Amino acid sequence: MLNKLFKQLKQQWGEDYFYTRSATFFAYKFWLYLDRQTMPVRRHATNLSVLAFVAVISTYVLFPTVANADMENERMPLDEAIVGMIISSMQNETEPFGILPVAEDATPRHTYTIPMTAYTSEVWQTDDTPCITASGLDLCERGVENVVAANFLPLGTRVRIPELFGDRVFYVEDRMNKRYQYKMDVWMLELEDAREFGVKYATVEVF
Repeated sequence: MLNKLFKQLKQQWGEDYFYTRSATFFAYKFWLYLDRQTMPVRRHATNLSVLAFVAVISTYVLFPTVANADMENERMPLDEAIVGMIISSMQNETEPFGILPVAEDATPRHTYTIPMTAYTSEVWQTDDTPCITASGLDLCERGVENVVAANFLPLGTRVRIPELFGDRVFYVEDRMNKRYQYKMDVWMLELEDAREFGVKYATVEVF
């Protein structure tokens, strides 16, 4: 059985099936060609390695700026503007939370001159949950006098009343009785302050 198999393999090799022998011969010849071409380089490989090492060290010694070039942080001439920015940045880092630029006052979208009153978190002035506003804010727990009630503005609207409160910003978080349309109620902590406020006409700036 084995003799028969060997005879078939010998016959196929002799007939060069699929150019097996030719391909092997061509690959061998190509390898010999590459070996002859690279012989000079391999013959002087040690010398070339030493020269490359010396060239790298010389570049670092003679041209340190070129050898350590950083394209992203390339050295630039420092003028007064750049120096000022660097100093400002360093000073800003020493602040507790840095200094953010102060935006200019925005122009109000609308203004309304309307009657103003004041109220507190009393059941007889509001409802059975006097501390909770229409937006769900707990005024008693929060305790900050920057909330107003109004029916003609969306909840969350920012307003100012310069004639009465200067630059203080108020937020529409509550509603008034349905019969009051263009009117505003300012929430206050103390009932005496609300009574002293009374009724006033003032211009409301809406942002």
